Amino acid sequence: MASRPEEVTLIGVCDGQLDSKRYQSSYLTNKVGGPPDWLPGISPQSTRCGRCGAPLAHVVQVYCPLEASPYHRNLHLLACPGVECSGRSDSWRVLRSQCLEAESAGTASRPDPAQEAPLAATDWCDTADDWGMEDEEDWGGGMKKEIQKEAAAAPEAQAAHETDVSSQLQDLSLGERQEDVPVLRPFFISVVEESDLFGEEDDLRHAQRLLREYERREGVAVGELDGGGEGKGGEEKYEKTKARHGDAVFSRFMKKISLCPQQIMRYCRGGKPLFIAEPPSNMAQVVSACGCCGGSRTFELQLMPALVSLLQRGDSGVEAELEFGTVLVYTCTNSCWTTGSKSAMEEFCFVQTDPDQQLFK
Repeated sequence: MASRPEEVTLIGVCDGQLDSKRYQSSYLTNKVGGPPDWLPGISPQSTRCGRCGAPLAHVVQVYCPLEASPYHRNLHLLACPGVECSGRSDSWRVLRSQCLEAESAGTASRPDPAQEAPLAATDWCDTADDWGMEDEEDWGGGMKKEIQKEAAAAPEAQAAHETDVSSQLQDLSLGERQEDVPVLRPFFISVVEESDLFGEEDDLRHAQRLLREYERREGVAVGELDGGGEGKGGEEKYEKTKARHGDAVFSRFMKKISLCPQQIMRYCRGGKPLFIAEPPSNMAQVVSACGCCGGSRTFELQLMPALVSLLQRGDSGVEAELEFGTVLVYTCTNSCWTTGSKSAMEEFCFVQTDPDQQLFK
């Protein structure tokens, strides 16, 4: 696994609802909810809450291959929708699965990624199917047209996929009725580098500087522009937040996400997590070692508070009883994997609650 001299943080945002009648998702798709799309050769996993034993709902799927690795790589986050299990780390599970690119040829509805240049973990937005609705900005570019063209030319592939998803759900339930496994409404996830957002902040600062010069020249008071940046208005807002909660960690969290409050995920393998509350002083010991190789784990991604409002039951449309501040995911530093393995490996997650849940609703 190659390391980069500078960490790149990717921001994930909702990019429209995933309509299964129009789009065939696969393990290459970054998404919220829906049934998990397992990699070729990986058996559907039966996941249950560590507290109450209920079946877990699939919350997020991320396609995140590592640089110079011959493997496709997925992370699946699942959680218990039970009210009393909300906000508990033992009610969440993170599963990592991998398969050799050569083994997946012809299994997804797009050209075999093995024919493309290997990507870094921070490039998962470029490889995955992360485009959204037609009337929104086209994050996926030509990939969307390519998939639609292939889907129209091969309807039998769509039928085969639907059959496969059905069988996966049946296996996942392990004898239970299929409707007992909660399924959340699916949404696409699109991504942007966090550094790209700073250009907007610089523009705001420049506009505020021109405004102040205009006020001095004309002798009038127009007021501050409100852009959520670091102008006077932004500083006052964060000072009030800090004063209300008395928590410098939470204030820093709010200030950091102000550039993109709608972000539902942050991804930076090997980077530093953004805590919403003071972490345990022994956090390094809290994060357990890899259950397979015994090696250390490293931070990879976290789910953000804005995701909570998107988590709705697909059958009823009502909001799921999933509440959290942020969900931190740590994975094996070596991303160890046994070629030919059919079972996903469990990784570590740590859930922090939001000091003020209503703040993000």
